[in-house]
Amino acid sequence: MRASRVRIGGRTYPLHSMNTVVIGSGAAGLNAAVRLHELGQTDVAIVTDRFGAGTSANSGSDKQTYYKMSLAGDQADSAHDMARDLAAGGSMHGDIALAEAQGSVEAFFHLVALGVPFPHDRYGAYVGYKTDHDPRQRATSAGPLTSKLMFERLAAECRRREIRVFDGHEMIALLAERHGRGRRIVGALALDRAKLGSAGLGFVLFNAVNVVAATGGPGGMYAHSVYPAGQTGSHGLLFEAGAVAQNLTESQFGLASVKFRWNVSGTYQQAVPRYFSTDPNGGDEREFLNDYFPDMGRLATAVFLKGYQWPFDPRKAGSGGSSLVDILVYEETIVKGRRVFLDFRSDPRGDGRLAAFEPRRLAPEAFGYLERSGALMATPIARLRRMNPPAIALYKAHGIDLAREPLEIAVCAQHNNGGFRASIWWESNVRGLFPVGEVCGTHGVTRPGGSALNAGQVGSARAALFIARRRSDRPRPDAAFVRAAAERVIEKRALADAMRAREREGTLAPDACVAEVRRRMSACGAVVRDAGDVRVEKERGRDLWARAKRGMRAASAGDLPKAFKALDLALTHAVYLDAIAEYLERGGKSRGSFLVPDPAGQPPHPLLGPRWAFSLAGPGAFVQENILEVRLDGRGRIEKTWVRVRPVPAAGGWFETVWDDFRNDRIVVEEE
Repeated sequence: MRASRVRIGGRTYPLHSMNTVVIGSGAAGLNAAVRLHELGQTDVAIVTDRFGAGTSANSGSDKQTYYKMSLAGDQADSAHDMARDLAAGGSMHGDIALAEAQGSVEAFFHLVALGVPFPHDRYGAYVGYKTDHDPRQRATSAGPLTSKLMFERLAAECRRREIRVFDGHEMIALLAERHGRGRRIVGALALDRAKLGSAGLGFVLFNAVNVVAATGGPGGMYAHSVYPAGQTGSHGLLFEAGAVAQNLTESQFGLASVKFRWNVSGTYQQAVPRYFSTDPNGGDEREFLNDYFPDMGRLATAVFLKGYQWPFDPRKAGSGGSSLVDILVYEETIVKGRRVFLDFRSDPRGDGRLAAFEPRRLAPEAFGYLERSGALMATPIARLRRMNPPAIALYKAHGIDLAREPLEIAVCAQHNNGGFRASIWWESNVRGLFPVGEVCGTHGVTRPGGSALNAGQVGSARAALFIARRRSDRPRPDAAFVRAAAERVIEKRALADAMRAREREGTLAPDACVAEVRRRMSACGAVVRDAGDVRVEKERGRDLWARAKRGMRAASAGDLPKAFKALDLALTHAVYLDAIAEYLERGGKSRGSFLVPDPAGQPPHPLLGPRWAFSLAGPGAFVQENILEVRLDGRGRIEKTWVRVRPVPAAGGWFETVWDDFRNDRIVVEEE
């Protein structure tokens, strides 16, 4: 790594040159840096806005799941079995699924070796359990803070290896150039928050052969979000660099607490807490679920099943299924403007029609689970304490005592299954740009719970291997970097100067821009997606993006990171809405974790009425057999392409042939 200063557009800026820049400090990004270092590519640095502020270090659930191939018990499993199960959710390329499955065990034991305390029995078996969309028992957990523990151990390894971290740096551009018929990474441009008041406005340049983008999901787009506040996403950077995205229509939404952002899945639901709603001031308390279930047993079982059927799924919304609970919470909060709470202090209460709750009213599956867990106690808090004491301690550490107060919840955005396209080595269509973690769109319509953590570890490990073997060049000389990057740097500096110079009249404040993005996405780009609303709001989203580009203001130099982030979100939400509109215009119906109103369909419950009627996306439809890819062209227009889903590669491989390819370095190869 070398440090220098270069002159661009009449101004001098600091320049750091290295083989690889990792943007982001979550578990996927840190793993990329560690793996590169292990492979001998030590010319690497991490650039991050706030070290440890993202999803990995600040999110979880009752027992946050890590999904990997089975390592215990007598149930047969294989990488191909796991790949087929990963791809079964639809719109996931089979070769990516196989790479994620094949690398799962090695990635898991890499974390074990670093000290992540995944539980095993006396024989060394890493036992598993069943999670959502999981036909087996591949899930494991280190507790509510699994990803935080991963982050901590990977961060410690980065420190031990003395990997350079540029903290407090807000990335505002990826620098790329034409390369053949495509594009190639040149480096990146960031704002050093400690130097925003300087003449250079904190501009810092990075000259790199490779950029690993580990910037997480676009959590900043939603008003109702369980993403940590520090996780807003940086998708606009990759769009502007020419990266192709895929499956942007596919996200996960589910029930989460709002005072402290946390998923209320697993044992939080299996303890069968009482649900109630109030008016905005906390009055007019109602047991709103009672109206929609024929008896207490069906109601309580639906709540229990939310534990491992946690993401909203329209397939489970009818006939008293678990996702009816999500719809009813949405109806209370968004449609009626009320507040919804989970109460662990008392069981669900009956009324004149429904009997009071007692465990034996549960369906056999739910009752048997509580019985085997030794959790047939008299109250939800007692059941939760028996099954998962850390789940209670977690909230208490954040000032919420579940034994003394109810927990306010809402239906929140939780994960984006889509993101940027990558090869089986996690390289995007832009040479030298590797999206890893949630920013990478390897998942399809649905996915097993915890598979995202596996994908982030496997993907970053494979990206590191590819870089070490095929992208190990030294960074270009300063003069060559300046020639390649100057135009983009001058453009971003001019934008920063313009945002600083703009008067308040007729301009757009960053907070107002972000607020508009969040209102729009939560209204029509989240769990309910009405085709007419999306058609209108798509155009308004494009208009906001245009207004932001020409009218964003920064009240001071200190507001520049906020202004650039607002621009990024304005672009990102415009592209997402365009993708959602394309899906709906192709006849796409309810699937994954969103519901599309359809007058020709059926409501999930008669009391909800025709405005909740919907139909499920069926097999064989165009949108089921193809994946939507989206990109910005050179003029900033949104291009959309549908591509066929690639199947899981056939099993096979002759040892002598593979061995020969391995010995002669023919395994790690360029992807077309």
